[in-house]
Amino acid sequence: MNHREVALKLIEAEINRTPIDPLTSTYKGLSVRDAYQVQLEGVKIKLERGKKIVGKKIGLTSKAMQDLFGVREPDYGHLLDDMLVLPGQACKRDELIQPKVEGEIAFVLKETLKGPGVTVCDVLRSTEFVIPALEIVDSRIRDWKIKLEDTIADNGSSARFVLGSKAVSVKNLDLRLIGMVFEKNGRIVGTGAGAAVWGHPASAVAWLANKLAEFGIALEAGEIILSGAITAALDADKGDVFTAHFYELGSVSIYFE
Repeated sequence: MNHREVALKLIEAEINRTPIDPLTSTYKGLSVRDAYQVQLEGVKIKLERGKKIVGKKIGLTSKAMQDLFGVREPDYGHLLDDMLVLPGQACKRDELIQPKVEGEIAFVLKETLKGPGVTVCDVLRSTEFVIPALEIVDSRIRDWKIKLEDTIADNGSSARFVLGSKAVSVKNLDLRLIGMVFEKNGRIVGTGAGAAVWGHPASAVAWLANKLAEFGIALEAGEIILSGAITAALDADKGDVFTAHFYELGSVSIYFE
């Protein structure tokens, strides 16, 4: 298969907000490695068009999501500068296809992490601070009819993200025990703790550093790493407000206009 050709189809679907059929239906035998190559081609195209990589995101970190896809490891995507929504700035619903919102703990790195062999201790030592985050995922695949290979090729279903305003050192935190209360339009719709993210959010970041080593890619100093959803993703529409409140980390909100 032509990885660049498939990547261009996904980019066109994103720009035109016109979803396409599942890649796993169109390209029989699409492998996980092919899917990652499509993702990397898509990122390369966007960099050629002037975008910049600002970080990475990790998905499928919960047991429930892994069971759903029949996998036993997470996946990842790239975060680009045009995905960042600043605090207080609205997210434009019309720019997206079928968005969902997740509450996560974000890591900001002070040192580069490159696998193989990266451990949780390496991640914590290399983290400048953690910060509350909301990720807005979206799928360029029609009706979210995705398999693992579809979401990987589609840049981990990445779309937008917003960070809170409180940066906290990891020195005196047990990230497994950081609780989160997730609200939609002022109503509690989910609760959870950091341990829901692959047992420890830093474990997910370590996995990512080691996985990226297969492609010769590192987690660079200064990058933002979204470690994975603590609770289920929820559909977003115009007028919706989402807020995630984290114990010791503060809160983060997003409004859809």
